[in-house]
Amino acid sequence: MSRQNNTRRRLVILGGGFAGVSLIKRIDLDHYDVTILSPRNHFLFTPLLPSTTVGTIEFRSIIEPLRKSRRGVQFLQGKAIALDQGARRITCENPESHAEFTVEYDYLVIAVGAWNNTFGISGVAEHALFLKELTDARNIRERVISCLERASIPGIRQEERDRLLHFVVVGGGPTGVEFAAELHDLLDEDLQKSYPHFVGKIRITLFEAMKSILSSFDEELRNYTVEHFKRQEIDVRLETPVREVCIDRLVLKSGEEVPTGLVVWSTGYGPTGFVASLPFAKQKGRLLTDEYLRIAEHPEIYAMGDCATAAAGAFPQTAQLAMQTGKYLAKALNRIAGGKEPAPFRFKNLGMLAYVGEGRALAEIPTVNVQTSGVGAYIFWRSAYLTRLVSFKNKVLVVFDWLKTWIFGRDLSKF
Repeated sequence: MSRQNNTRRRLVILGGGFAGVSLIKRIDLDHYDVTILSPRNHFLFTPLLPSTTVGTIEFRSIIEPLRKSRRGVQFLQGKAIALDQGARRITCENPESHAEFTVEYDYLVIAVGAWNNTFGISGVAEHALFLKELTDARNIRERVISCLERASIPGIRQEERDRLLHFVVVGGGPTGVEFAAELHDLLDEDLQKSYPHFVGKIRITLFEAMKSILSSFDEELRNYTVEHFKRQEIDVRLETPVREVCIDRLVLKSGEEVPTGLVVWSTGYGPTGFVASLPFAKQKGRLLTDEYLRIAEHPEIYAMGDCATAAAGAFPQTAQLAMQTGKYLAKALNRIAGGKEPAPFRFKNLGMLAYVGEGRALAEIPTVNVQTSGVGAYIFWRSAYLTRLVSFKNKVLVVFDWLKTWIFGRDLSKF
């Protein structure tokens, strides 16, 4: 990838998440003409997304415009829909106008992430809410407030009121657990002021098809979370798969029907339509790469983040992996441009964090062999996420949001 006739090579990056943004922050623009394509025009700090569903943090506090990500990098709003690897051309579609356009590349980086996995269960796409994008968080916040307002109408049947006041989370991974915790905080801390007649009447249930929640965490931390949720009166139902989602209830595989006003679906991710359409080798829907993040037989195409996995060993679908792959690939491409061989990618597990409500969190840090929970882990959780926010502006806004929530409570306006 060395310079030829003083011409920069065209580097096209598909995806504006952690992987793509980490790459463009460090790529050498003297050697590469960089274009980043994404269907959304902002970077989203997804680890704090559950906090926005209840107003602990405001929506704009965790986004950063991709056009401001780095001067000299071109941004195009669009999603990839087809790849012609022979002509080295990507066909894209603008999500606003649905107009199609093409972008040519010398080197391509696929970092399009993954999409919500419904496992083919009937009614999920139609009646459940996901939690992956900022629009998802806004929809959840509006649904929660709508249920509370509808349940407040005089003369409503008790069965209907009970249904509206039952909030369900399907999936016991970090996102589902953190949303349940944030929702509990909203109801526990702000309900008495805005809806005092509902105190003690609202239920939160978390359904998990496997034998435990937070399966990637240490067993002691998983057990701590279950016991902590019991104290918060969050009902955790393990080994309880869902068969169908209806407009007003869940139907479990056992045949039991569970009336509910809200279903948040958080059962993991599957491949995007673009990744599924690619004729490359995959493992569980993720693109297989070599130790340099390259697609086999196509050394000009790289894949990283949630949409890819190494043939030598699977990596977790986490923000820290995406950030590490982005940083690595920028360094590798810079070395190639300088005529040097890059080293293989090595994932360094920096640990996992999860918020579990009432000012408590989990922290598992293998580099120092620490597994901890409680208030200390919560302080570490907030500090770690604060340092990872991409801009000083976001750091200030998030701190202000936390302070505002602590002093004034959460805003339960619906607009």
